[in-house]
Formats: sequence, C-alpha cells, structure tokens
Amino acid sequence: MIISGMRPYRAYTPDQAYLLPPALAELLSPEDPVFFLRQVLGGQLDLSAFHEAYRCERGQPPYHPALMVGIYFYGAMRRIYSSRRLADACRRDVGFMVLTGRTTPEYHTIGEFRQRFTKEIAGLFVQVLGLCQEAGLVRLGHISLDGTKLRANASKHKAMSYARMLSKEEVLEAELRRLLEEGIRQDKEEDEEHGPDDDGWSMPGDGRVIAEKLGRIREGKARLEQLAREKAVAESKDPEQAEVAGRAQTNFTDPDSRIMKTPEGFQQCYNAQAAVDAASQVIVAQEVSPAPPDVQRLVPMLEQIVALNGEAPHELSADAGYASEANFTALSAANVTAYIALRRYHHDEPPEADPAPAHASGRWPERRVMRERLATADGKARYKLRKQTVEPVFGQIKAARGFRQFLRRGLPSVQAEWAMLCTVHNLLKLHQASLNPA
Repeated sequence: MIISGMRPYRAYTPDQAYLLPPALAELLSPEDPVFFLRQVLGGQLDLSAFHEAYRCERGQPPYHPALMVGIYFYGAMRRIYSSRRLADACRRDVGFMVLTGRTTPEYHTIGEFRQRFTKEIAGLFVQVLGLCQEAGLVRLGHISLDGTKLRANASKHKAMSYARMLSKEEVLEAELRRLLEEGIRQDKEEDEEHGPDDDGWSMPGDGRVIAEKLGRIREGKARLEQLAREKAVAESKDPEQAEVAGRAQTNFTDPDSRIMKTPEGFQQCYNAQAAVDAASQVIVAQEVSPAPPDVQRLVPMLEQIVALNGEAPHELSADAGYASEANFTALSAANVTAYIALRRYHHDEPPEADPAPAHASGRWPERRVMRERLATADGKARYKLRKQTVEPVFGQIKAARGFRQFLRRGLPSVQAEWAMLCTVHNLLKLHQASLNPA
C-alpha cells in the first residue's frame, strides 16, 4: 500500500513465502569462520580420542564429536559460552545451523560433553598449533610472554583465612551444641505434638545449616594444612612440624582459585599465561596457574614452548613481573636473547643504571647484562614488541570475544577452558591467513 505523498520504500514483505527454501549457507558471508571451522573439523583434526570413548557404549547413538566440538569453538568465536545459550543458538542462529546441519542438542547434553571430554578438548590446542606451524605462522623469531588475571567462578567473599577459620569453628561448634541441646529439650517436652514418627533427635533446620558451614570450614582447614605439609616436604622439612600461616586463605566454592589484584580491585582469580609469536600473534604455549606472581611461570612456559614447537625462540620479551636472576640464567642457557624489564617504568623507557652495589660487583651478572641490553636503542625497540604482540591477544579474548570469567571450577577444568580459548584464537588466525595468503 502506497500513501499519496509518502516517499517510496524498499519492499518489506516479511510474510512472503519462498517457492524453494534458500540454502542456509547462502545466508552467510563466504568469509564467515563457520565454513573454515567445518573444513578443519571435517578432516584436519584427529578426533580418535573422542571416538574411542564411545566405541563400546550402548544405548542411543551419541552426537558426532565434530559437531559437539564445533559448537564450543564457534560459540567462542561468537561470544557464546554457556550450555543453555549454545543450545538456544543451535535453534535460532543461522551460523550454528550451518555448522550443525540443524541438529539441536539439548543444553544438558552440551554441558555433559564438556565435562566428560575436558582433557580431549584441551588436547586440540596442540593439533591446531600444528596446523599453524604447517601454514608457516609460527616462526619463533620473537616470542612475547605475559599473564592476565581471569576471574574464577567463585566469589572472594567465600574465602576465609586460617586464623578466622579457627575462631569461627569454635563459635559454630558452640552454636551447634546449643541447638542440639535445645532440640532434645523441645522433643522431650512436646513429644505428642511432634507425632510418633519423629525420633526425638532430628536436627532443627538452623542446626543443619550450621553443621554444613562447620563442615566446609573443617574441609578448608584440612586443605590449608595439607598444603603446608606439602610445602614443608618440598623444602626438605618435617611435614609434621608444618604450621599454617594465619593469613593463608582458601575459597570454599573453588579452592584452587586465589585472591589476586586486578584493575578492578582484588578478585578471586586464576593467572592465565600465553606465549605469542610476534610475527602472527599465534599462541605457541599456554597454561593456567593459581599463583598470582608471573615470575614462577617463565621457566615452565619456556619448556612448553620447546616441547610444542621443537625449539626455543630466538628472542623473548616480557614485563618486569618475570624478572629474576634465575629466569635470566635459564634463558641464557637456552640461547634465548631476552628483553625483560627490571622494574616498572613509563613509556617503555628502561630505568637508569641500578645504583645497587650488588649489580656492580657482579653478584647478579645476568641482571647486569639485561640492563645493558635494554639501555640500547635496539633493546628498547625489541622490548616494545611485547605491547603489540601479547597484549592485543588478551584484548581479543577478553574484549572482542567477551571472556572475562571462567565458567568452570577447579584447576583442571579451568586449564581446559583456557586451552579451548587459545585454540579458537589460533583457528581465527589460521582462518585470517587463509583469506589473505602471503
């Protein structure tokens, strides 16, 4: 209907039926990563570990592993992570329909697959990294290493120190005794009102809540005491004499996570690490640590880079959080030219010569060599590569793909989740390279 005097519009006929239904793939841009993902899952990844787990099972046929893995990967590309939202996308989103062939697994099926195949999904990182190596995207000329704090699926308010546990335990035990005694007294006085089915010893509702809290506190105490014993053994001390520091904390919701300092303040977090190739922004090694400091992670990450890529990088840059004489010595022994800041400073300008006598006397020779290297024009330029290599990768994962908090709990599950994110990042870099071949 055209009203006189009104400007004509493009045709708007949402109820128009099609003589022949359009192909779903025609509704997407040819550059949509779903087509590349289907190609990779269709023959370039070895999914035999998934197939082997299903080989001897009975019952209804399961969904194909390529379909299920594809849902997680494409979901991460589209900023969708929860099982319910992924299930909803399979019913509503054209891209997911193209990926799944309009198959619609329920959300509990998606969640159960993720829990069952945690290790296998994490293992796909190595295979995708191998595809990046075959495509020439991994050169190991310059590697940048950094860590980012990602919030755990737990509240910092659910953490408690060992000293507070001791005092709280006494209070709860006294309160629990009072409630039990009160329950017994009331049962005796009001036995007829309660009825013959009541045994006279049932715990009141408040008592059950207090008992549960007391149980969690005792579990937390046991964890901290076990950690203290393990630390004593590692330090060649008597574990029976180990004492827990009063300030030592554990979280009741996710005991593996730790309170860490973030730009938003102190949060319950994990420390996610990534080593990134400067030439392509491909992640060549990754891990998750419950320890806030980065300095302890350089040597394990260097070992992982060598294990996954067959050789050590020629150069490695990192911020001051990784600076230590032991780390400098390990890098020198691996013939890696390192560019690591010695303290925090502004505008990427290394500090002046350290006035400490220990440096001048040769007590820390590797630190002195690092300081001299960073003082040169070439050293400053090589160190600046860090900001355009690894920090944009964290920005892409946390901002562009909207992942700022882990969904799962426990270090093994969180490690698998981070490995999946790094795998998706590398897949997108591989996809981009296929669209713009050199």
